[in-house]
Amino acid sequence: MQEFIAFNEQRAEIYWWMSSLIARELTQQDLDNYFGGEMYTFLSGLGMTDELKAPVDGFRDAITRLQNREDAQLELAADFCGLFLSTPKSGALPYASIYLGKSGLLNDKPAQDMNALFNQYEIAQRKEFNEPADHLAIQLDFLGNLIILANQQQDDELREEVMQAQLKFIDEMLMSWLPQFLKDCQARDKFGFYAAAVNLLVAFCQLDQAFLKGEE
Repeated sequence: MQEFIAFNEQRAEIYWWMSSLIARELTQQDLDNYFGGEMYTFLSGLGMTDELKAPVDGFRDAITRLQNREDAQLELAADFCGLFLSTPKSGALPYASIYLGKSGLLNDKPAQDMNALFNQYEIAQRKEFNEPADHLAIQLDFLGNLIILANQQQDDELREEVMQAQLKFIDEMLMSWLPQFLKDCQARDKFGFYAAAVNLLVAFCQLDQAFLKGEE
């Protein structure tokens, strides 16, 4: 049981880390952490999994190039704004509604579905992140909390229900639009830091799907 709990905590931490990447522009302190040994160790551990080796290598390459980029923090902030805070035509807006909604506008059905899930599992959306509930950062934060919720279940049947809820969430709320979102990031992120991060996220989601289906 302790191994199960520890593994889930690692899964949650990865989703929370990815959430923080998409939530806001990275500060200079954030970049200093990315350039440090702790991040190198973390990524090296992820890269030991065959399915993650190539996307991890791609992300590490982006970090290396970022270290040599002039005015790295300012330039990366501009990349963030150009991708995630612009328009669907010029950027890659991180909202499920843009990709799945019928209106092509924010706060379409995916946002309503997310609000229903927050209520169902009594998980609170982070107050400091005032965005529609289907923003990718909010979805990933929710998934991290849903993973921890499984650890808190004393009953085996309830625990398994929450684990299956995670699989359904990844299938329906993430992988239903993340592949197209990744393509947009790859097409529009010229430097490639965020495209590499999203590529790693998609690969991890696919690996997590296999784990939750019992294929790992």
